[in-house]
Formats: sequence, C-alpha cells, structure tokens
Amino acid sequence: MTDEHRPIDGRKARGDKRRAEIIEATLAVVTRDGAAGVTHRTVATQAEITTSLTTYYFATLDDLLVAALSSVADGYTARIRRIIDDPGDKLRGLAELIADSAGAGRERALAERELSTLAARRPALAPLARRWRDNVADLAATLTDDPEAGAALVAASDGLCTAILIDNAPADADFVHRILARALTESNDSSTPSH
Repeated sequence: MTDEHRPIDGRKARGDKRRAEIIEATLAVVTRDGAAGVTHRTVATQAEITTSLTTYYFATLDDLLVAALSSVADGYTARIRRIIDDPGDKLRGLAELIADSAGAGRERALAERELSTLAARRPALAPLARRWRDNVADLAATLTDDPEAGAALVAASDGLCTAILIDNAPADADFVHRILARALTESNDSSTPSH
C-alpha cells in the first residue's frame, strides 16, 4: 500500500497537532517572559493544558526548548532556501526577510534571538542556533566566492536583526538592502590587494 492510499492515523494527527500547540505556547512564553520563563508549567498554562501533557510530549526542558528553536529555525531555513532558489535579487530577498523581523515576523524573530542567546549556555540548542548563520552563509556563497565577504554578510545580517529588534521600530527594507550590499562590497574591495 502506497503512502497516499494508507489510512490516516487519527492518533498521530492529534499528537502532531498537540506537539505544535505546545511549541507555539513555548514560543509565546519566550516572547513574553524570555527563555528563563519557560517551564513545563508556564507552557502548559499558556497552551491551556495540563503540565503532564507537556512532559508527555517533551520529557525535559531542553527537549521543549530544542523543539521551539527548531520550529523557528525550520521556518527561516525554508524562507532562505526559497530566496536562494529564486532567480531574483537574493540580497533584496534577504533584506526583506530581515526587515520582516520588525513587522509580522517580530515575535518569532524575538523568540529565535532569545533562544539563540540561551544556546551559549545550553549545548543542546547550539546546532539549531547556528542554522540562521549557516543559512545566510549559504546564501552569501551564491553572491561571492570570497569567504571574508560572506562572513561580512553574515555579521551584517546578525547585527541588523539585533538592531531592528532592539529599536522595536519599522524597518526599511531598502536601508537593510544598502547595508547588506555595502558589507558585501566593502569586504570584496578590502580583500583585493592594492598596487
């Protein structure tokens, strides 16, 4: 029997839905109270379920935090992959993604930054926290062969994201695009030996 003809397991679908609800509740707690505010109890309260259900799906706090950061990282990875695969202006696509962290994407961007900072103390989160930088580096590799220029683009992206979240003000995608282009260009120019 092929997958498309296999009956849907209702219990699995309900379990997947419950896991997603718990992850969303975790992100809401992180956004509201910071990563330090995440406990099985606070997440259960946010999700309006019993604490035992959160521990059933996520046995440890690290399991819960890894799932939450993974959810955010997966979303960013998918968006950056679309930018890479799109024949359009990749730097413009990245600028718009970064600018979105001041608008519709602010809550997720804030949660991602909070969880990424926590990764410095919790090794289980470190590989997921590096995904944003790795994805931007992959995008940079489509724009330049110079590793320093790629590193400059990653650093500029990180800095812009942080500044936008701290300022809590609308971000101008054109400004972000100009800064990213300058990071890429300045690094390429400085790596060219002078005569």
